Amino acid sequence: MLDHVSITVSDISAAEPFYDAIMKMLGVVKVGRRDDWLGYGERARPAYPERIYISIRKGEKPDDAPGRHWCFKAKWRTEVDAFWDAGIAAGGSDDGPPGLRSYHASYYAAFLRDPDGNRIEAVCHYPV
Repeated sequence: MLDHVSITVSDISAAEPFYDAIMKMLGVVKVGRRDDWLGYGERARPAYPERIYISIRKGEKPDDAPGRHWCFKAKWRTEVDAFWDAGIAAGGSDDGPPGLRSYHASYYAAFLRDPDGNRIEAVCHYPV
């Protein structure tokens, strides 16, 4: 359904260790880096329209960062756990440790805030 998503951060150098760590735990590879941009996913160029990617772009810190919410799918609950651990170790802040949520019986998620305050979630929808 999605082609790409952009997340704005004020400092690429501060954001890079955080996003490198959480994406690695979800099995997502870095596909590009410039001074003002990080790319993760399946492609680094528009020439591959069948692939998706996530763009971390340098910009002004969004005033509404606490209201921004980005959720990534995890294949296993252990990936959610590893995502949260890696994010905390890389400078993210806790916004809800790994665990079951009330959304449905198998909704296992963890929530972090990146260095700019964006809310980043990983979720596994499968039972153990």
